[in-house]
Amino acid sequence: MKEILEKADSKMNKTVEALGKELGSIRAGRANPAVLDKVSVDYYGTMTPVNQMAAVSVPDARTLMIQPWDASSLKAIEKAILATDIGITPNNDGKVIRLNFPPLTEERRRDLAKEIHKYGEEGKVAVRGVRRDAIEKIKAKLKAKEITEDDVKDGEKDVQKYTDKYCDEIDKMIAAKEKEIMEI
Repeated sequence: MKEILEKADSKMNKTVEALGKELGSIRAGRANPAVLDKVSVDYYGTMTPVNQMAAVSVPDARTLMIQPWDASSLKAIEKAILATDIGITPNNDGKVIRLNFPPLTEERRRDLAKEIHKYGEEGKVAVRGVRRDAIEKIKAKLKAKEITEDDVKDGEKDVQKYTDKYCDEIDKMIAAKEKEIMEI
């Protein structure tokens, strides 16, 4: 029974971590290197993430600077950024690529807030799915007469505690990201 609870806790934690990464890649009007996480460049026949082939820095709140270690890859990085729909046009000066993040419009802020809430709900659904699976495994142990009815009730309470904890964490992440986006 303990291993079922540990697996459920671990899976719920991974769900929250994945949501955190997803939220980090949403552009909030300020420069964040996480927006480049989904950008891969065809580098000598291998798809390589930008952050593995260039230094990515944030010189100011609205600018992201990409300085490739191999200057010949500059055009390929620029092309990959354009191909990935991050909504920012790269400025290439021959040595570095600059991404200037424009301030978000009110309408775009609202759209992003809706998108964030959708991600949050998907995260909660995933956590609840883990809860359902864990409870089914606990009940299967009861059918196999490996545990008692009281153990089942205790196990269900513990799984519910994990579920509540991670759903609260998701709510806090969503609220923080929404506040960041709605900030002018």
